[in-house]
Amino acid sequence: MVTIKSKKEIELMKEACRITSLVYKEIEKVIKPGMSTLELDKFAEKVIHENGGIPAQKGYPSGMRGVPNFPATLCISINDEVIHGIPSAHKIIHDGDLVSVDLVVCKNGFNGDAARTFIVGNASKEAKNLVEVTKQAFFEGIQYAKPGNRIGDISHAIGEYVEKNGYSVVREFQGHGIGREMHEDPGIPNYGKAGKGIRLEPGMTLAIEPMVIAGKHDIYQDEDGWTILTDDGSLSAHYENTILITEKEPEVLTLV
Repeated sequence: MVTIKSKKEIELMKEACRITSLVYKEIEKVIKPGMSTLELDKFAEKVIHENGGIPAQKGYPSGMRGVPNFPATLCISINDEVIHGIPSAHKIIHDGDLVSVDLVVCKNGFNGDAARTFIVGNASKEAKNLVEVTKQAFFEGIQYAKPGNRIGDISHAIGEYVEKNGYSVVREFQGHGIGREMHEDPGIPNYGKAGKGIRLEPGMTLAIEPMVIAGKHDIYQDEDGWTILTDDGSLSAHYENTILITEKEPEVLTLV
């Protein structure tokens, strides 16, 4: 069931999204070669707590027997890791790495969700282009995030833009509604047919998140039960924001 947020709920949600945005600004200042992903994770958790938030992904259930709950504040995925990478003291960020960070902050019972891929040090031209296309795919998609349009209009625009640029979108994972729960209806694929899916209405809050692979779209899950990697070892990038459907243009809540 898709929830329509009240004005009061939207204001509460904006605060969670503000903290989410703030964390990324702080990460950008400190991320560097030689840093462990666990160090980055602890830094982000400190920023969240200092601003009265809760790291919503910490302890999130895997839903799979024998796989423990997610142990960290951030999902940190490097190079051919697409999403859900687990921070570790042994995983070191190197010059030229693409570091994808996914974060959900909860405050006052509402969630803000965003993801960024950071280019650390001196990356290749191809890596930089992948990150830029992934980011732009989000903005291509939200051009259609208006009342009366359908979810499929967003999905189609994202997929078409990515493939036009010679890349692939991940098909097994998608964007989603968000609010009191981290994952709410509707699901929002990064590919599909325009004119399909539910109609958009003011008050809907959605997490739109292109996940893009430089090679083929095939992926696999690591033995840790969380980390998703590209099957062909090619680079991947991730860009996400929480948006609000308004009477006119969409409002991006995690860009403040």
